[in-house]
Amino acid sequence: MQKITANHTNTIPLCGIDEAGRGCLAGSLVIAGVVLLHPIEGLMDSKKLTEKKREALYPIIIANSRYHIVSFSAQEVDTKGLSKCLHDGLISIQEVLTEVEYLFDGNTHFGVSNITTMVKADAKIAEVSAASILAKVTRDREIIAQAKEYPEYGFERHKGYGTKAHIEALLQI
Repeated sequence: MQKITANHTNTIPLCGIDEAGRGCLAGSLVIAGVVLLHPIEGLMDSKKLTEKKREALYPIIIANSRYHIVSFSAQEVDTKGLSKCLHDGLISIQEVLTEVEYLFDGNTHFGVSNITTMVKADAKIAEVSAASILAKVTRDREIIAQAKEYPEYGFERHKGYGTKAHIEALLQI
């Protein structure tokens, strides 16, 4: 499990949490928690933003938040299971980003207490949108780096999700 953390002194009461990579055939599962210190213009669900806009927002979010990013490799997800990795990631965020309320995008908290869930929170709540962007950009950067090592899979185009092109590349093995 890889952890990336930044600590600032101000406390904001809401920690938005989201993940990226949950339905992928390749790459890591990345979970981010974000406590915004200042409002940020242009936040929305990362899937509704262009890659260029996500990349532009990433350093702005980093500079204006307390955050924690947890990454589980594909091997860890295969070994532990998706639900256990999500559980462990949520616990890690709670251990680092304290004295806040937690809001996780989705409809389950994977057995972790003190977490509220909301379907489509990444499209409704700024902190969750920011977490969505951090998770997606972190994961995309990783899979693009893997594309250089494994060019035959076209990761730079589909980011490891099960597109027709990715499945066809897998069938060639």
